[in-house]
Amino acid sequence: MARIRHKELTCSPGCAVEATLQFIDGKWKGVVLYHLLKGTLRFNEIRRRLPNVTQRMLTNQLRELERDGFIERTVYAEVPPRVEYSLSERGLSLEPVIVALKAWGDANKDLWLPAEE
Repeated sequence: MARIRHKELTCSPGCAVEATLQFIDGKWKGVVLYHLLKGTLRFNEIRRRLPNVTQRMLTNQLRELERDGFIERTVYAEVPPRVEYSLSERGLSLEPVIVALKAWGDANKDLWLPAEE
């Protein structure tokens, strides 16, 4: 699914924010990036950490992250084949953003947790 990308970031003061969010807007992308902050993972290791994601969805999200330069995919010529994912330099540059999102989420759990009665 092709997404419209900004050709320039002069459309409005918030244009850079909008453009940046387009790259990490997939339901699982931020979580994948968070887990890869801890180091290289194989596909099934990522999948175990995201039990609610389907194999197809995870594959698509990983492909988009790779296409956009946030992760690197390394395939080893073994039997069975081994594929590992790690953050690229661009992906590593998102660490403060991902850590800040987690901290904000931890501090605001009341927004999505049901109120105790």
